[in-house]
Amino acid sequence: MPVAQLNILEGRSDEQKEALIREVSEAICRSLDAPLESVRVIINEMPKQHFGIAGQSAKKLGR
Repeated sequence: MPVAQLNILEGRSDEQKEALIREVSEAICRSLDAPLESVRVIINEMPKQHFGIAGQSAKKLGR
């Protein structure tokens, strides 16, 4: 059973996350020849102030 963990910054819509789950699942199926029913996708959303880029938070950088 393939499991993909994705770390993303908060702020995406539910529709965007649904599309991400669908497209990652399809890519895993194609590349590993795995049945779609066996694929699991976990999205971890983090606050922008919890992600640093070049010594500053993504929130401070406006990302």
